[in-house]
Amino acid sequence: MEPLQPIIAVIGPTASGKSAKAIALAQEYDGEVISVDSRQVYRTLDIGTEKISKEEMQGILHHLIDIREPEDAYSAGDFVVDAKKLIADLHARGKVPVLAGGTHFYFDALIYGLPEIPSDPALRIELEKLSTQELFAQVLAKDPRRAGMLDSNNRRRLVRALEIITLRGAVPERVQREALYNVQWVVIDPPKEELRPRIEERLLQALQNGLIEEVRQTRERVGDARLNELGLEYRIVGEYLRDERTEESLLGSLSVKLWHYAREQKKWLRKLASLENPTEAS
Repeated sequence: MEPLQPIIAVIGPTASGKSAKAIALAQEYDGEVISVDSRQVYRTLDIGTEKISKEEMQGILHHLIDIREPEDAYSAGDFVVDAKKLIADLHARGKVPVLAGGTHFYFDALIYGLPEIPSDPALRIELEKLSTQELFAQVLAKDPRRAGMLDSNNRRRLVRALEIITLRGAVPERVQREALYNVQWVVIDPPKEELRPRIEERLLQALQNGLIEEVRQTRERVGDARLNELGLEYRIVGEYLRDERTEESLLGSLSVKLWHYAREQKKWLRKLASLENPTEAS
């Protein structure tokens, strides 16, 4: 058997400093960065996704950023195809692939594989007739474990989950733990007393930098249903734009929900630590 291709995987919760660490590693090992972020693939979603700037990249090439329009879908399967090609290309050029991002499901899909469950077009047509609330209610009733892992406002993922549940009875847990790459895990996991103030500081900066206007323009372009699929920053600011909440409530609500998201990311890190013995970044 051929040896597994080596990659460096920089992981951690939101606002933990993954981007800066990835750049430092790419500089040290003559590498390039592959973004593992389900939203930074979209052009124009800059402030809400905390997209890294050209200046911050410090001359290090970054991949899988700004490759889709916000109207377009981009799935874990799409990411796996793109990332595999990039990893092979980087190795062919003598470069080290440094993968960094907060979409841990994408890491799982790339490194451990996705369950191969074909789509059912006729079933999808029927599921698309349901409201987002009805979709989530059905997923919750039929597969509570999977429901707890999903954004209740993300129609695309809810439809896919309910499709799999209908075909298989439940969304299967990944049983393969044999990695498809030789992974050097680099974990950045600040304690709560450090991380939560960082999240609030970033949010405040995002609002000052024009987050509301970015969401307004995105909403005008893609509509409310798609806006809700683009992440909680866009969904919550969208509620303000629809007069469903006050501007004063934005910072507090976003802070609470992002901290909850960070806690879920930390749970994934703990699960990884029990299986892989990753390296803690300094």
